[in-house]
Amino acid sequence: MDLQITIALVDELEDDEVHGHGELDMASGEIRNVQYEDYDAGAQGLPARRADYTFTVGLLAKGGREVEFRVDVDRTSGRYSVSPSELLELKNRAARLFTQRPGG
Repeated sequence: MDLQITIALVDELEDDEVHGHGELDMASGEIRNVQYEDYDAGAQGLPARRADYTFTVGLLAKGGREVEFRVDVDRTSGRYSVSPSELLELKNRAARLFTQRPGG
């Protein structure tokens, strides 16, 4: 099964944040097609390679609800991914949250 979902990404820096989005492969945990908002990676370098980089989180949102999860970044290649254990937890949390009735 090939299931790609669009997620938001937030690279946390010491005094700032870099926002973007990408496509999470729910089978492998790989995040592809990362695009940054108001950040020129060509001119400024990848956020994860900056000296003030601290961590990255992902957000999966639907119908006004969202699930936050940890994202791993290979600081050498700049590739984003979700670990197998985090991916399983994300699937479980998202299923519970997104199947709740509004106000529940």
